[in-house]
Amino acid sequence: MKDQLLETWRIHHRINLYLLEAVAETSLADLSASKGRNVGEQFAHLHNVRLMWLQSAAPDLLADLQKLEKGKPLDKALLKAALTASGAAIETLLSRALEPGGKIKGFKPHPIAWLGYLISHESHHRGQIVITLKQSGHPVNKKTSFGLWEWGTR
Repeated sequence: MKDQLLETWRIHHRINLYLLEAVAETSLADLSASKGRNVGEQFAHLHNVRLMWLQSAAPDLLADLQKLEKGKPLDKALLKAALTASGAAIETLLSRALEPGGKIKGFKPHPIAWLGYLISHESHHRGQIVITLKQSGHPVNKKTSFGLWEWGTR
């Protein structure tokens, strides 16, 4: 079961990177009609929330991870590197938490629910990214749109 849960995280993480890869560099600045975070800031938010959880539950995993500060320049290479690093750290945290007696400090009821919470949160922002791109006239292509749901091949 543990291996399946970790693979679920890895698939989800790869889908985030798949979406990032499909976004044009210039579209990172796209902003939704309702304002809020632009596309690049949405990806940075995923990374930063991961760091928030690591700070609370496993600060030892924060080594070499840096918050992506609001207002600082963002590009796809930076976002990919940050998400890749924080994704690996989250996988380690989850792996530890899935051991007998393990938990995620600051989250109840249990590590599997936390995984569901984290995937739900990040998927919400993926949806916001897709909507923002569409509203800005830069929608993801159909291959990417369908690819976000191809969990069996990602």
